[in-house]
Amino acid sequence: MQKYLPLFPLNIVVFPGEKLNLHIFEPRYKQLIYDCLESGGTFGIPTFINNGVGVYGTEIELLHVEKKYETGEMDIRTQGMGIFKIIEFDKQAPGRLYAGGQVEEVENLADEDIVTKERIRGKLQELYSALGIGNILMELPENFTSYDVGHHLGLNTEQEYTLLQCNSEALRQEMILQHLLQVLPIVAETEKLKERVKLNGHFKNLTPPNF
Repeated sequence: MQKYLPLFPLNIVVFPGEKLNLHIFEPRYKQLIYDCLESGGTFGIPTFINNGVGVYGTEIELLHVEKKYETGEMDIRTQGMGIFKIIEFDKQAPGRLYAGGQVEEVENLADEDIVTKERIRGKLQELYSALGIGNILMELPENFTSYDVGHHLGLNTEQEYTLLQCNSEALRQEMILQHLLQVLPIVAETEKLKERVKLNGHFKNLTPPNF
């Protein structure tokens, strides 16, 4: 299904279900938000990547205007909905200051793999423990999805954008698991290096080998 969406390109990836707080200050985006408030409609955040507006983005629901300023600026609370692909992009929507585009919804396959999911949970706990930040690891619900952990993996914007483009939960899970399997040995070696650096110059209580 295709529709026309107001577009708010940002240099971030927004995943479905994600809560996002934004401060709106540019005239074009103040107009966009006021239009959404008036119509009750949604808008889209396509990822601005490699110096251009990416083809993929996330439809955004405006939940609440937290604060309005005398300047017309606003603090808003939003939530990601589904993923879309831009078919036609307008740098300015007809008669408006902001961008817009004809988009089509990207179907998401809910084909999760339970075994992979539990491996992800375990490897993510290992990663946070190795980094010494295990205490801030969020409590993952039993029904967590790849989108719930997408921003907690240390991925860069390009990697998160790749995840956004994938329309299969099973494939996203596999991508996440492979990332964790690659990163964990690097983190472990880094921690060992830190310990070796700390020991340098200290008196060492070493047991001589028998020979």
